[in-house]
Amino acid sequence: MFEKWRGQWFEMSRRKTNRGPSWTGHAVLTGLALVLLLFVLPLLFLPGEEEEQEALPTATLPAVEPVNVSPVPGWDESQTIRVLQSDGTVEAMTLADYLWGVVAAEMPASFQTEALKAQTVAARTYCFYQRAGSGDKHPGADVCTDYTCCQAFLTREQAAVGWGENARRYTDKVAQAVADTDGLLCLYNGQPIDAVFFSSSAGRTLDAAQVWGNDVPYLTAVDSPEGEEVPGWHTQVTLSLAECAAKLREKYPEIVLPDDPAAWFSDLTADENGAVASVKVGDITLTGTQARSVFGLRSTHFTVEVQDGTVIFQVLGYGHGVGLSQYGANALAEEGKTFDEILKWYYTGVTVAGWEAG
Repeated sequence: MFEKWRGQWFEMSRRKTNRGPSWTGHAVLTGLALVLLLFVLPLLFLPGEEEEQEALPTATLPAVEPVNVSPVPGWDESQTIRVLQSDGTVEAMTLADYLWGVVAAEMPASFQTEALKAQTVAARTYCFYQRAGSGDKHPGADVCTDYTCCQAFLTREQAAVGWGENARRYTDKVAQAVADTDGLLCLYNGQPIDAVFFSSSAGRTLDAAQVWGNDVPYLTAVDSPEGEEVPGWHTQVTLSLAECAAKLREKYPEIVLPDDPAAWFSDLTADENGAVASVKVGDITLTGTQARSVFGLRSTHFTVEVQDGTVIFQVLGYGHGVGLSQYGANALAEEGKTFDEILKWYYTGVTVAGWEAG
């Protein structure tokens, strides 16, 4: 192809006219043009050293320890729990069935899904904690269905009666909470914790030491977001003087009460979390927990006054106040917290992960 082109160019250049340069002039000019085209012009477009792109800076993200909050499918079905029933019989059931009955009994099924999941993990953890240390507490059984001892429990039939027209939806909702957390427990130093829970706080949970006298590192006081929206959050207990005296003497027969009822209660002190730490009643001093028990109060967040021949207690919250607050968990779920975030909120320093039962 190049040879053919060169021949054509030579023939055309050989044809002279009076208005153009000679053939020799054409050749010189054409040669210069080729040199410019082939060698000089390309050099003008080569990038200089100053045009080289600067290397982009590099960075390494900090290493983040992975957190395992994925369910372990089939784990709950593989575990058998011996449950002491209210009639004294012991029934063996899968952990999945047991947890369904506990969650249905302990937390309103209308709660947020993440709150129900948190309740499920707490119930699962509490079960294994109890089973490991129950000893002779339940001969022949791991747990019982008495909520004052272990955890409440409902059969599906019992739950359906209470749920009415929502029975189908709530049945599936609770079952999903159990399945979505299959095998997950709250662990501290690799072992199941005493995952206690209660209904609602007065804005802050309590240290285990305040209530039971023993420090537990994962049961420390934390803020809790529930309040006036909780049914029965603020309650009032009114007792006649005779009723009040009878309750005190039933528990403390030697108590001496002043002649003036206005002097029966004195020196009420609250701790840094707002709960009653102690209160003097007659000639004895009770802790907040003892006073709550004697007078049947819903929590240790209370005030007391004697007025017009009656003793009036104003009470906030419901429950012992230690660990997970159920209404607080629901409030956190409404704020967008996940079940593992809720659990770590209420149980200080725990991990949420699968665990190999011993």
